[in-house]
Amino acid sequence: MNLEDLYRLLRKDHVRAQSIIDAVADPLVLVDEKLCVLTASRAFFETFKVDGDETLGQHFHELGNRQWDIPELRRLLEEIIPKSTAVVDYEVEHDFPRIGRRTMLVSARRLFHPHNNSRTLLLSIVDATQRRQREAEQDMLLGELRHRMKNLLALVQAMARQTTANGRSGEEYRDAFLGRFNALVQAHDLAYSEGDETDLGEMLERTLEPYSEGSKAVLIEPGPTLPLASRQIMSLSLILHELATNAIKHGALSVPEGQIRLRWELEEASPRHLRLIWQESGGPPVVPPVSPGFGTQLIEFAAERELGGSVELNYAQSGLGVEIVVPIGPVS
Repeated sequence: MNLEDLYRLLRKDHVRAQSIIDAVADPLVLVDEKLCVLTASRAFFETFKVDGDETLGQHFHELGNRQWDIPELRRLLEEIIPKSTAVVDYEVEHDFPRIGRRTMLVSARRLFHPHNNSRTLLLSIVDATQRRQREAEQDMLLGELRHRMKNLLALVQAMARQTTANGRSGEEYRDAFLGRFNALVQAHDLAYSEGDETDLGEMLERTLEPYSEGSKAVLIEPGPTLPLASRQIMSLSLILHELATNAIKHGALSVPEGQIRLRWELEEASPRHLRLIWQESGGPPVVPPVSPGFGTQLIEFAAERELGGSVELNYAQSGLGVEIVVPIGPVS
């Protein structure tokens, strides 16, 4: 074999090796013992939008805007050669030139060659940006779920403890407790069965429909369209169920001529606010409670703690008036 045949063979092996590297979907970089780039895969050039002149022969830590120049990463890479160790999924979050903010996972191993003690390193880089975003979203959802389940269980426990038992039979207590519990179930169902958002007007009609029985006892005045998130739907539904239940027992809906009028308006201040107004009329004279009952506490908790807003209850003799103000954020 002459030199020309040897060169042709080496060239053929090099082309084959480069073809293998270019077939890998994730960016690959081959560096020497000084961490200078010997070659890189097609995926590397396409991912980072660079060319060979910007990459080949350059020190790995000087590529781009020195995004890989991290002391800890440098130390890990420099230890691979003498110790035959490896770097696995070292996370680099950085504003990369031309592609923006990304989360990259860097892995590196020393190449094995049966005929020599290779001192070259193969670095693989995986774009984990979307994966990390999904993981963060899942963590947030799980945290919200745990928080909501904790609040829900505490609410059910409080319902059981604070639903009045004095002067009631077991059946009456059961019906009172299950009535509130069923309202809670309906609020959950409405909040989470209609997708991410439900219009306020539709939510009011569906929530109060069982209390009106097709009559004019509950009058919902037309108002501006306002999509609500599931969290807002649930809290507002709880408030409405509590008000309606109280109206049936003691207020406007306890007599045939009684009526509830419900209207809402948007305040375009920053941040925007929803103002929801509940007004009863035609019912028995209102007697203000000596101390707030659990229903009132539930309404205040939902408005203030869950929605971050406020609630004002006006026990006028002519009928209960309730005004709820809730921040709803900017126009999408």
